[in-house]
Amino acid sequence: MESLEKIINYKFRNPLLLAEALTHPSLAYETHRPHFDNQRLEFLGDAVLQLVLTVDLYDRFPDFSEGAMTKMRSRLVSRDALQEYSKSIELGKYLLVGKGEDASGGRERASTLADAFESLVGAIYLDSGFKEAARFVMLCASAKISELSSGPIEQNPKGELQEILQRLAHYPPAYFVIDESGPDHERVFVSEVKWGELSLGQGSGSSKKEAEVEAAKAALLDRLWDVSA
Repeated sequence: MESLEKIINYKFRNPLLLAEALTHPSLAYETHRPHFDNQRLEFLGDAVLQLVLTVDLYDRFPDFSEGAMTKMRSRLVSRDALQEYSKSIELGKYLLVGKGEDASGGRERASTLADAFESLVGAIYLDSGFKEAARFVMLCASAKISELSSGPIEQNPKGELQEILQRLAHYPPAYFVIDESGPDHERVFVSEVKWGELSLGQGSGSSKKEAEVEAAKAALLDRLWDVSA
């Protein structure tokens, strides 16, 4: 754990908070200590992470609209992004996981790394407060913020959505027209995008293509595949 503290340039005043942040529920189950795992810290860390990034985006991009900042923040807190942050500090090798979870590659699983990162944020917040937690978050997220801000936020929503989902499973999203209304010269289409049985979002437009693009934008904003993982 001292090696991890060197990597993140932070020394815990209460080492038990770090141990809790690194303890996966599978180990708690195996050791019959069901109340000592990182799930509560994950809950707290998620809120702290959102606030840190919201404040930074608000200050950093005074000309960005609410919608643009919301879309950028959703990418910065996505499971893929949190996995990147975790890998940048080699968090996986410090996790305390059960034998079965370890054998199945659990310490490198995207959801496990994402949860552990949020837990670590929560632990630092409890140990030293918001300022130190913000420093740690920005240590990990600054490069990602610069990367996202250097290009258009929405260049090809349908293509971006398909690329993200096909990294997770080998099948693409599908679009369905679920409503159609208005006179012939002013038709309004409502499209829904689904990924397997999961409904990811809906959008409307004056053409089927426009409705599909809006549905893809909604899906990229809500990122329900992260929630269901």
